[in-house]
Amino acid sequence: MADDRQGGVVIPFILVTLIWSSTWIVIRDQIGSVPASWSVCYRFLLAGIAMAAFARWRGVPLHIGRSGLLYAALLGIAQFVLNFNFVYRAEHYLTSGVVAVIYAMLLIPNSILAFLIFRQPVSRAFIGGSVVAVAGIILMLLHEYRAAPLETAGAHPDMVLLGVAFSIAGLLSASAANVMQGMEIARRLPMLAVLAWAMLIGAGVDAAFAWATVGPPQFDMRWGYIAGVGWLGLAGSVVTFPLYFTLIQRMGAGRAAYTSVLIPVIAMLISTLVEAYAWSTLSIVGALLAIAGMAIALRSKAA
Repeated sequence: MADDRQGGVVIPFILVTLIWSSTWIVIRDQIGSVPASWSVCYRFLLAGIAMAAFARWRGVPLHIGRSGLLYAALLGIAQFVLNFNFVYRAEHYLTSGVVAVIYAMLLIPNSILAFLIFRQPVSRAFIGGSVVAVAGIILMLLHEYRAAPLETAGAHPDMVLLGVAFSIAGLLSASAANVMQGMEIARRLPMLAVLAWAMLIGAGVDAAFAWATVGPPQFDMRWGYIAGVGWLGLAGSVVTFPLYFTLIQRMGAGRAAYTSVLIPVIAMLISTLVEAYAWSTLSIVGALLAIAGMAIALRSKAA
């Protein structure tokens, strides 16, 4: 705990929470003018190059061997291909704050996978808190479903269900990548080098997928789009992912997901201000239940 008090965990935790809270609304601005897969590709191409440069500046060798490259490729596909392609598509149908709330459930698959793979115990309090959180999220999604025809011109409520499906698929992909940080090989390899390769490989797969599905590269020269790619690629990826994966290795995948309690709160506030998210009794109760449930689950996990 001394390391926690000295900032070994606290400072990375605060930075990850604040930066990732802002990325949800920036992703929202990336949608529409450029196909999602190309936007994801640009983000992680920039992030991979910057991460490699940062690693070299820190004196970290980029050579990680064949097994290291295989691990980086699997990590990159789970985190920087599947996860983010699903996230960008989810925000096409749901407000950014609601997607962030769904991602608050990351602790649940993290802990289930950690139990199945590493036999980390799961308490009854954790299960109870998770049930409360899921109930709260269901209430928020019910509000989205009912409000879709009024708040989104031409939208059909069933599109909300598609957004939920994309969110859950991304959630499971992110969880797989999180739990991979608990593998023995992850502790042997230099994290910055692994992330650089994972991002670059992920960007290559993103590009191949985008070209195969939507055609040649497309780009938006609007300054907001360019700034968004920069923020997501540098602050939202190069700064945060090493910090977050450090938290996972120091605290475990379950406790590191403490960020998932605060991020949706801040993201929902941003969504209210920027996207004019319309609150109702249903969504307020749902948000309170989701946050309270995750807090209970995380408190039990930490204990």
